Amino acid sequence: MSSSQSSNQGRRLDDLQIPRGDTVASFETYRQAQEAVDLLAQSDFPVKSISIIGEGLKSVERVTGKLSYGRAAGAGALSGAWLGLFFGLLLVIVNPASSLLFVGAAVLIGAAFGMLFMVVSYSLNRRRRDFTSVMQVLATSYSVVAPPDIANRARNLLEQGGKGGSVSSPAGVPSQQPPANHHPSDPPPYGERIETSPQQGPAPADPQPGTSTGDERDR
Repeated sequence: MSSSQSSNQGRRLDDLQIPRGDTVASFETYRQAQEAVDLLAQSDFPVKSISIIGEGLKSVERVTGKLSYGRAAGAGALSGAWLGLFFGLLLVIVNPASSLLFVGAAVLIGAAFGMLFMVVSYSLNRRRRDFTSVMQVLATSYSVVAPPDIANRARNLLEQGGKGGSVSSPAGVPSQQPPANHHPSDPPPYGERIETSPQQGPAPADPQPGTSTGDERDR
């Protein structure tokens, strides 16, 4: 019992740590990263070792509209009605002898209490918060991370499936970029070797007729 409990605790501690490995690809949205993992799963890839890590987490609050007494009352009545419906159906399940009138009464009572609570809350916080919003936690980029021994296979599968995104090169292998257009008048890039052909002097002139060369004089 003690060994099994210790192993379970060790697994839980490992789950709390950030996964380590090579970055297979990076995406701008979580949906793109999810589609990449789905593609790996369809290719019989061991996705159990894959992790999606969000980098640059930011809290985003999206304003949905201006808050007023009417909207506050409507939102409170709707939430209270759902709560009353839940308790009414629960009462019918516990006591089948009760009729549906209890459910309707529970819905009306819940809507009334919800409306009253929201109106009072809005009146107290009216000057400090006069709008409705939705809070979200988003990341600037999402990286698909895999162990080093299977990272290259994951990259190849994503490139073949067209879900590569910005595929990261393996460690130690620089990414090759296409050479830029080089004009003949531009100076050569730093570190580039220039091959020059040996200079050739002017060709010797043909001897004029009637003149003797040095060999003929010796004769």
